[in-house]
Amino acid sequence: MADLKQLMDNEVLMAFASYATIILTKMMLLSSATAFQRVTNKVFANPEDSASFGKGENVKKFVRTDEKVERVRRAHLNDLENIVPFLGIGLLYSLSGPDLSTALMHFRIFVGARIYHTISYLTPLPQPNRGLAFFVGYGVTLSMAYRLLRSRLYL
Repeated sequence: MADLKQLMDNEVLMAFASYATIILTKMMLLSSATAFQRVTNKVFANPEDSASFGKGENVKKFVRTDEKVERVRRAHLNDLENIVPFLGIGLLYSLSGPDLSTALMHFRIFVGARIYHTISYLTPLPQPNRGLAFFVGYGVTLSMAYRLLRSRLYL
C-alpha cells in the first residue's frame, strides 16, 4: 500500500492535483458569478431569496428567469457535467503510472478547453466556439479513460 510520501512523490498525481485545483476554482467562481447576476439583476429562483427586495405580492415579481442569469447558470451546469468525470477519470489515470508529459498534455488541454468554453459561453462567442471547446475537453477525458482501460484495468 502506498504511503503519503509515495503519493506526494508521484509527479503525475501532483500535476493532476494542481490542474484539478485550477478547474475547481474556476467552477466555484462561476457559482459566485451566478449569485452575483441574481442579486445584480434582482432575479431569484425562490420567493424566500427575494424577501429583502419586497414583501407579500411584491416578492413575486423578483421570482423569474433572466437571460443573463441563465447564461451563467448554464455555463456552471456544463462545468458540473464535464469536470466531475474529469476528476474521477483523471485521478485513476494519474494513479495508473502514465508518462508525465502525456499526462500534462491531457490536463493542460482539458483546463484550457474548459476556460475557453466558459469565455465563449459568457461573452457569448458564436458557435462553433463553445461546441469545439466542449468536445476538446470531452475528448481529453475519453482519451484518459481509454488509456486507463487499455493499460491498467482488468476486463
